[in-house]
Amino acid sequence: MQKFTNFTGIVAPLDRPNVDTDQIIPKQFLKAVVRSGLGKGLFYDWRNQPDSQFVVDQPRFKEANILVARANFGCGSSREHAVWALADFGFRAVIAPSFADIFHNNCLKNGLLTIMLKPDEVDAIFTAIKQHDAYTLTVDLAAQKVTDDYGWSATFPIDEFAKKCLLEGLDDIALTLQHEQAIAAYEAAHPNPYPT
Repeated sequence: MQKFTNFTGIVAPLDRPNVDTDQIIPKQFLKAVVRSGLGKGLFYDWRNQPDSQFVVDQPRFKEANILVARANFGCGSSREHAVWALADFGFRAVIAPSFADIFHNNCLKNGLLTIMLKPDEVDAIFTAIKQHDAYTLTVDLAAQKVTDDYGWSATFPIDEFAKKCLLEGLDDIALTLQHEQAIAAYEAAHPNPYPT
């Protein structure tokens, strides 16, 4: 997993609560066992309606890498593909008042930052997007803060261990490999009890 570094990005608004993982990435894309290429299926059903002007396809949001949504984002099934699709599409962070627990954990384990803000702070972002073309936010994970160019800012909570893993680029495998010498020493001291 890549280290999460501070960045400034365009914000795309998804003004809907309870966006579930089936809407984020429909079932027909779940056959994939790799993370790349899933961006084409992101919000597929919404993006492929007749005369769809879905937000991520609008020219002003084509380069967005922050998504802002309403409460309970990522509810539904626990499919990790939903996180992979968001990341493959180019999103580095999702902002909402709340996230489904499994989705939230999947995001953090895959390097996608979930930023939980108060409902009125999320409202302020939606309002600012309407007022400013190419509205951007700067994300500072170390300081747990988001800011814009107009004087607005907010802080967000994050578990200290998850924060450390994101900042250092440590997924579960990398965390285990930090103990590679101890694992090798243990294996050397404990021969295979079931030789072939």
